[in-house]
Amino acid sequence: MTEQTGRTGRITPRANSQASAGELLALVRSGRATTRGALQQATGLSRATVGQRLDRLFRAGWLREGAGGPVDSPLGGRPSITLEFDDEHAVVLAADLDTRHARAAVLTLTGEILAEHTGTLVVEDGPDAVLGELGGWFAGLLDRAGRDAGEVCGIGLAVPGPVDRDTGRVVQPPIMPGWDGYDIRSRLGRAVTERTGAGPVPVLVDNDANLMAYAEQRAQHPGVSAFVLVKVSTGIGAGVVVDGAIYRGVDGGAGDIGHIRVPEGARALCRCGSHGCLAAVASGGAVARRLTEAGVPAASGSDVRHLLAVGHPEAVALAREAGRLVGDVLATVVTLLNPGVLMIAGDLAGTPFLTGVRELLYQRALPRSTAHLQIVTSKLGERAGLIGAGALVVDHLYAPERVEERLLALGV
Repeated sequence: MTEQTGRTGRITPRANSQASAGELLALVRSGRATTRGALQQATGLSRATVGQRLDRLFRAGWLREGAGGPVDSPLGGRPSITLEFDDEHAVVLAADLDTRHARAAVLTLTGEILAEHTGTLVVEDGPDAVLGELGGWFAGLLDRAGRDAGEVCGIGLAVPGPVDRDTGRVVQPPIMPGWDGYDIRSRLGRAVTERTGAGPVPVLVDNDANLMAYAEQRAQHPGVSAFVLVKVSTGIGAGVVVDGAIYRGVDGGAGDIGHIRVPEGARALCRCGSHGCLAAVASGGAVARRLTEAGVPAASGSDVRHLLAVGHPEAVALAREAGRLVGDVLATVVTLLNPGVLMIAGDLAGTPFLTGVRELLYQRALPRSTAHLQIVTSKLGERAGLIGAGALVVDHLYAPERVEERLLALGV
């Protein structure tokens, strides 16, 4: 099929008789063509061929007919029946790991949360124990959602470390001891099968900031072609979405800004083993440590969040100072990427920290780089990573080339 790339970077079919059933599904899912007539116009396929390929998607249970849409013919007539992606034929399991707690859910194929659980899960306990526990969580969630294990089509996992996309393994994660190079896909897939009875399904793993950025950009800023999210919690990481796709770098290390060296941290030891990292002086963990030293007990970034919520003066002052340090680094990020939106998320994503970021960012970055920049906070909140993990699975499974493989496997 001949294709062209539009301003958003998404593939737009040109008229060509080779458009596949998967490409028709992509047009419907994106909303670019939602009637038979519109699909004919977008692809150049005949009415009969469109009908044949849509029939395969109907038999697979992936499409359904909706209400009457616009009239396809310029001569008028009855409204055309619209086509919709059927998000009820399967469900996705998704989880978002932090350092001391996790969130898991059963989601529809369009991202609606059917059942959700949040609880303590300490990443330092190691991958075998943590992923085994997640399998048990998913079993309970499927029961609560009233969905069968056979309906699970994939599993998505967000982790607080850099991930090699090809292998799904974390690579030298500073705050995930024991996880480096571990086969997360196999262990989580096995845990889900053992606890739920679900058959083998794809398991996709990505960095939490990447998946948060993916979810937030799609939900709140779909027209923004360059989007950056910075998560400030136990550590500091950034997710970058360019033309609708996550930018990961060569081996998943893009966005790891918490380990950029800053002069203010010259004597601070980071969890990565180096001195001077941004995360060692400006993360939620770093602020918690300084509060504890000042006589205000705080064990983690989440404790800092609670103190900020009640306006604790020492926490407010330290959060603003941390924001200034991060804003200084983000001046370089903004100059390099020229994003339309910079989103601050995580435990410190409140007014004091945001004020500090703005102070240094606008002071240090060129006016040209910030002329069209919006600095905002998260809209999806603590569910962003979860929703992003689910979306990653769905986009993987229903990509045009994979649709063809799956249809053939189903015999339709």
